[in-house]
Amino acid sequence: MVKPINPSIYVTKMFNERGYRRRQCKYCKVDFWSVVDRDNCGDAPCTDYTFFDIKTKRTLSYREARNLFIEFFKKRGHEIVEPRPVVARWREDLYLTIASIVVFQPHVTSGIVDPPANPLVIAQPCIRLEDIDAVGYTMGRHLTNFIMGGHHAFNYPTKQIYWVDETVEFAKEFFVDELGIPEDEITFKESWWEGGGNAGPSFEVAVGGLELATLVFMMFKVDENGNYVELPLKIVDTGYGIERIAWFLQKTPTAFHAVYGDLVKDFHKALNILEPDKEILYALVKASGRYDLTKKEDFNKVLEIVSTSLGINKNDAWDQLRNVFDVYAILDHTKTIALMLADGIVPSNSGEGYLARLVIRRTLRRLSKLGVGIPLAELVAKQLHYWGDMYPHMIKYKNRIIEIIQIEEEKFREIIAKASSIVEKYVKRTPSIDELVELYDSHGLPPDIVSQEIEKRYGVKIEIPSNFYSLVASRHSKPRVVREFEEVKLPRDVVEWAEKLPPTRKLFHEDPYQRVFKAKVIDVYKNYVVLDATAFYPEGGGQLGDIGYIKTDKGIYKVVDTKKVGDVVIHIVEDSKGLTSGMEVVGEINWSVRYRRMRHHTATHIILGALRNVLGDHVWQAGAEKTEYKARLDVTHYKMPSPKEIEEIEKIANSVIDMGLNVSVKYMDRNEAEKKYGFVLYQGGVPMTPTIRVVEIPNWDVEACFGTHVRNTMEVGAIKIVNVEKIADGVIRFEFVAGTALSDYAKQLENKLSSISSMLDASIENVDKRAESIVKQVQMLENMLRSYRIMYEGLLIEQIIKNSEDLGNFKVFILKPEIPDEELLKSVIVKAIEKDPKLVLIVLQPRNNRTFIEISLGREAEKYVDAREFAKVISKKVLLKAGGKRDHVTGVVEASVKDAENIVREAIKEMTK
Repeated sequence: MVKPINPSIYVTKMFNERGYRRRQCKYCKVDFWSVVDRDNCGDAPCTDYTFFDIKTKRTLSYREARNLFIEFFKKRGHEIVEPRPVVARWREDLYLTIASIVVFQPHVTSGIVDPPANPLVIAQPCIRLEDIDAVGYTMGRHLTNFIMGGHHAFNYPTKQIYWVDETVEFAKEFFVDELGIPEDEITFKESWWEGGGNAGPSFEVAVGGLELATLVFMMFKVDENGNYVELPLKIVDTGYGIERIAWFLQKTPTAFHAVYGDLVKDFHKALNILEPDKEILYALVKASGRYDLTKKEDFNKVLEIVSTSLGINKNDAWDQLRNVFDVYAILDHTKTIALMLADGIVPSNSGEGYLARLVIRRTLRRLSKLGVGIPLAELVAKQLHYWGDMYPHMIKYKNRIIEIIQIEEEKFREIIAKASSIVEKYVKRTPSIDELVELYDSHGLPPDIVSQEIEKRYGVKIEIPSNFYSLVASRHSKPRVVREFEEVKLPRDVVEWAEKLPPTRKLFHEDPYQRVFKAKVIDVYKNYVVLDATAFYPEGGGQLGDIGYIKTDKGIYKVVDTKKVGDVVIHIVEDSKGLTSGMEVVGEINWSVRYRRMRHHTATHIILGALRNVLGDHVWQAGAEKTEYKARLDVTHYKMPSPKEIEEIEKIANSVIDMGLNVSVKYMDRNEAEKKYGFVLYQGGVPMTPTIRVVEIPNWDVEACFGTHVRNTMEVGAIKIVNVEKIADGVIRFEFVAGTALSDYAKQLENKLSSISSMLDASIENVDKRAESIVKQVQMLENMLRSYRIMYEGLLIEQIIKNSEDLGNFKVFILKPEIPDEELLKSVIVKAIEKDPKLVLIVLQPRNNRTFIEISLGREAEKYVDAREFAKVISKKVLLKAGGKRDHVTGVVEASVKDAENIVREAIKEMTK
């Protein structure tokens, strides 16, 4: 679509007053504004890095640069807003916080919710992985983690804060007046920005080859067809690069030196890589502005420039720089890992956990290539210590973070150990990029490992794109399907019908204990009925929809389910014949079913609080279901809980029941609720409303929740965890029963115990002693069987070796085992062909009127016989389905064992000819 840019928006009051003129960059052809005549826009790659030679009145550390930015805008009327986590818990459509505006999307930017302050300033830690492959090579221009300093103003039709003129003036004041950058060095490049479903014109503020800020004027929403729809709410969205500002002011060789300080030297030492001479680094950075160092030809050009300018040998320069890019990348990645894990991300194969694992494994691969033995956990620990003052939760969760990394490192070692077999099974001779990505997604196998295996196996070299991990990250940056707070599972025509109807009064929220109610029929469509008010709870938040009856003078209608579209509750009846609009009806819910579900829903909140209490604050709901029979809760956690932990979870959950805590339900302003409770509110989903329904068990659990709950935790009765299992990497499922459902569960156990005691011929009271006695007997029999098996195995091997038919180059024996012992048979085959390498051992076993065949060859026999060719000869005489390798084939013959033996003997004769 054509971008709706009005060029006049770029003509600001300050530009006119201070003599700025619009010019066009000779290289990128983009328009920009400057107070002096120049032929480039001031940003790389249209110019070299000249910022090293630009004097300023301030030299600030990284932390000082962040603090100065905040204080500058605070003095100018902006309220400071605390930064949010790097995992976007308040978003359903995005995993990571990639910019400061993400904090306010989509609820504030869409006009649904007021901003927490207006105007405001925030220093937001962000993570972007789309440029992960460039990190290190650009000396700090690209980072996976950074702080975006943002000042934001939200302009409503009825309330204007400030717009383009003031935003540009603020930038000039900050860079020129506050930092002392000469005004003739600064440029404002005209641009266009899109992100998170919004768009608008922007300025990129550059000085000496370095873009220091982006000033966005968000005016449009991008709809599902890519069209730009003008917003009534106009938003100033700025992003000041704190890392780049610190680099600019300190004039260090790289941004890493400005941000990480002593950690640069510390990491060089830990990785056993000498630091390059600073003059080489300065020369490299100054010359690299116009080049892409990830490209070999560009890097060689820059290296040539560096060696010539310094008068040193090119190879000597390369020797000093060879591994420095890995050091910088590892320095960056380990901080990103620390930020992600400290904010509660659990590495997994999906969601934000996938992205955390990607960074961890990318770092581990770099470490293994460097050949250093230092554990990744040790490097991350250095980051935790260094940044603990800015991010106290890094210190608070240090032990958990280290444990997670150690587990991930062990998993990565296991994957690398399996690389050869994975490649053999799944990889073609020359896999495509998509296949390499799929292999990484499915098995975690790095592309360079795949390339090595392919070259070793086939002698073919694979060209791996330099941006491979960036491609992978971009594919996983957001959910493919956005989870809705209350999922609609209805036919499209029903949804369209319901969307036209007025909201339903929710009696189930006004009084969740109301069982019978009077209402009026609003409309009927097929077997779907909408009333003006209802006590029937519609499916949502993992709680199933109510069942019951709708009664009229003409009959009773069975409600088999209840759903919701927006604010309209839909009753699904078996047969709607006779129900018409305007009818007065009486509704009656199935109270027994509803109350059990209410108990299970409140029990779920209690269990979640217990899980976070025992396992840690990183535990996050990944799914839930509450039925009348039991409940399940899926949560993120990096390992299976121990039996002791499960026992403790259950114990403290029941203690909360015994405390008799009142379960409060209240409606709160979204900003007020977030400020009071944090983003733990959104464990079950993110409602897109200015007011949210908050369900709280005091000092235990608080969530934005649509479900129905009991009034007091004592009503839950009791909780019993009945199953705990790992359903995916990083996701643990807890199943539990509560209230009277616990009695049903106990009865099921009683029945099982009764059945077991009957089978063991013991009373229920003595079944444990009887079972213990039987176990001992079984162990004794197993030991005896093991002895007999060893004896039988020896006799069988002796028989095979002694009676095999010598056919010159190889020997043949047809084995028809009398005992169906697969474990024994495998051992016999392996040991027999090891004992006589010339042996061709053919095993025939009956299997459902057919014959299972296994052909195994010793290493000497392989020189003269191919098991696959042998199978082909047999298949000419009888139907045979088989497969395998040169030395081993298995299959099924469509014949009896006797007939199969005759056919095999004929095939042997034919083979020997």
